[in-house]
Amino acid sequence: MTKTELNKYKTLLEAKRADVVQALRNREDIAIEKAADALDEVQLAGERELAIRNLDRESHLLRSIRVALARIEEGSYGTCLHCEEEISPKRLAAVPWTSFCIKCQEAADRHEFEAQESFDAVLADAA
Repeated sequence: MTKTELNKYKTLLEAKRADVVQALRNREDIAIEKAADALDEVQLAGERELAIRNLDRESHLLRSIRVALARIEEGSYGTCLHCEEEISPKRLAAVPWTSFCIKCQEAADRHEFEAQESFDAVLADAA
């Protein structure tokens, strides 16, 4: 991968990281609110659960972005963590924080190998 391509992905990842960090700062939706009506309390609890799930998803995305930025710095960005083949530019353009090629990602989604082990190893190396 050329230096220009790496800089392009780094810029994309840094912009996405800034967006996610901003989104994670909004935690007002997880405040526990009391309502006079039991039905309103159930609705508020459902909205709070949805907000918590969104925060969890955004936190996971932020970790993936940080790992991708660390991989750029160490020179391993664009290489699949599982099969060690090059990740296609088309996939990187669509999901620049990906750690797997499309074939390995599909296998991980089917739980054919433990993607989390590879991801945790990268996180430990990045720390």
